[in-house]
Amino acid sequence: MHTELPSGEDYISDLPQSIIETILTKLPLRDAVRTSILSNKWRFSLSTGYLQGSPDVDQWLLFLSRKDVKELVLELGDGEWFRAPSCLFACKKLVRLELVRCELDPPLSFKGFLNLKHLNLQQVLIAPDAVENLISCCPLLESLTLSYFDSLELTIHAPNLKYLILEGEFKDICLENTPMLVAISVAMYMTDMTDDIAEHFGQSSSCNFDKFLGGVPSLEKLSGHIYFTKYMSVGNTLGKTQITYKRLKVIELYQVSFEDMKEVTVVLRLILNAPNLQELQISGSSNPSPATETPDLDFWEKECPCDCAFKRLKIVKMTDVSGVPHEMGFIEFLLGNSPVLEIMSITPSVYVTEGRVNMLIELLRLKRASAEAEIIFVQDQV
Repeated sequence: MHTELPSGEDYISDLPQSIIETILTKLPLRDAVRTSILSNKWRFSLSTGYLQGSPDVDQWLLFLSRKDVKELVLELGDGEWFRAPSCLFACKKLVRLELVRCELDPPLSFKGFLNLKHLNLQQVLIAPDAVENLISCCPLLESLTLSYFDSLELTIHAPNLKYLILEGEFKDICLENTPMLVAISVAMYMTDMTDDIAEHFGQSSSCNFDKFLGGVPSLEKLSGHIYFTKYMSVGNTLGKTQITYKRLKVIELYQVSFEDMKEVTVVLRLILNAPNLQELQISGSSNPSPATETPDLDFWEKECPCDCAFKRLKIVKMTDVSGVPHEMGFIEFLLGNSPVLEIMSITPSVYVTEGRVNMLIELLRLKRASAEAEIIFVQDQV
């Protein structure tokens, strides 16, 4: 019995993405691309199962550039690199573009992807001015990921950008026109560990804190990974820009050195200007360096307003705690000024072996502004 299917119905697009990709891998390259064009819901994501080097990439992209493709994800397997052909920049309808391990050289005639909302570049070789121009020429850009870039000084102009992920050996980052940003995640690497960290990021005449976080009033979540607070502490001042992050609810900072008072000041400035902060997670430096000067034990009383209160802070998680004076002072400061705090979780550093009992005793003696605050001391981390 033969059953007629209603004309115009697209049954294949309703299949799971994994099944669609399996179907496409069974077709010759040109037929796979032609078949994919039948549905604008399909995601173009090809690997070496399809593409055997640059000629196939060029042929495939040339065909797609004529078909108003909206979503393009291109990664060759087994660590293979490719050079993106100029026809890529003719895909004017792109809404999402993800490129992995490629060389990108936009032509001088390129005026931008005017519909692009999501851009993800991982291990992409591109000139610094070209990547800045690419970003600024995407006026609708909402999500930007740049991963594994080396020695890049970056200025970002993206008025509609909401989500930013940066991971790599960045020398400098400036957010000049990003008022809509709601989530930022940054990890700053150093390939040469013999470099002086401050010199690596440059002795700027301006304040890195202001350049990076001075114009993001809509920020809701900030994740700063390795060397982030160190980078933020570089500059001639930490107090020029007075901005209140009214929407900032979650702050995650990793490998903070509580021996470096400039880094401590960065942390303090962030939380004091986030009146609606609900969750704070901080990890200390796993191998803290010796203090270069005698700790100022009155730092918290002098630097913090007497009426300071974190009225919405409910969860604090501190990991890699080494128990240095300013780290313990910071914990005491939070406990004493967080009236609705529910959980203060403390995980000591693996390097702290003999002083854990004393650390716990000291923590339990600290005054708490919240009667509901529970101190959880995690000892089983290996």
